[in-house]
Amino acid sequence: MIGIFLGLQFPFHLPGAYAKYLSVAVLAALDSIFGGLRAGMEDKFDNAVFLTGFFSNTLLAGLLAYIGDQLGVELYLAAVFAFGVRLFQNLAIIRRFWLKK
Repeated sequence: MIGIFLGLQFPFHLPGAYAKYLSVAVLAALDSIFGGLRAGMEDKFDNAVFLTGFFSNTLLAGLLAYIGDQLGVELYLAAVFAFGVRLFQNLAIIRRFWLKK
């Protein structure tokens, strides 16, 4: 909530060249957050797993986008697809958990 508030109060514009990197980084971060929420609901949450997953997924997604740029191949789309699928799967499981309560 604080981050959203600060982002709205102090807008920061990135050049369009970084759009690929930012998009996969945000998807990787959201995937980790929803995975952490799901694990918390299943009483399986581990802070170390969450933190290492959060940073390693974000770094790997950015690295994939960078390597793709160097090769002239849109590799970032693989990360977008993978994290998008996982994000919606986790969201569906969270939704089912809330509906059952």
